[in-house]
Amino acid sequence: MVPTNNEKSICVGVLALQGAFLEHIHILQRIPQVSRAVPVRNIEQLDSIDALIIPGGESTAIALVAERSGLIEPLREFVRSKPTWGTCAGMILLANKANKTKKGGQSLIGGLDITVNRNEFGSQINSFESAIQIKHITTSSSDLFPAVFIRAPIISSINSPDVAVLARLQCNNVETDVSAIVAVKQGHLLATAFHPELTNDDRLHRFFVKVALDFLNEQKNEL
Repeated sequence: MVPTNNEKSICVGVLALQGAFLEHIHILQRIPQVSRAVPVRNIEQLDSIDALIIPGGESTAIALVAERSGLIEPLREFVRSKPTWGTCAGMILLANKANKTKKGGQSLIGGLDITVNRNEFGSQINSFESAIQIKHITTSSSDLFPAVFIRAPIISSINSPDVAVLARLQCNNVETDVSAIVAVKQGHLLATAFHPELTNDDRLHRFFVKVALDFLNEQKNEL
């Protein structure tokens, strides 16, 4: 098989139904390998992008708006085949299972073989920042990432050997263990329990773009 020319840039969409989507777009616009960073509110916009970020916000509200907009099934189809990153509420939506949901439960997009606990740390007033090590991102114990946790979930169980743990909490917070998992990767899917878009550190966004480019080029070269 003769390799085709690899893509050097991609169009990244950010689901813009609710939550902190503008902050992601502003960071993406600084990355040379991102040709366009666009808000996604409908199927046409979803069909036009190469990779997707599902931002933090209120996972129940995002799911409800997505259902009413006819986006839930297209999102599930997108996640099965294209690079997607969920942050905070986005991580909940990417999980195959969620605990501590509101009465009646909520719709999930799914894709990641994990179980998450919603609002693990309590309400908005229990928000905090923790400097953590992240595999592929930080380089030493003194080179840490500023992780912002706002009504954040955690990953309570890994349900497949295909899921790689990228980061753990590394600090005591209320009753949550320091070993609590807060970032994972499974193939072309990435999830973080915290809000990297609320910091000046763009390393996770650059990492996601690299993951997306590598995956898309691999898929293209297999054709």
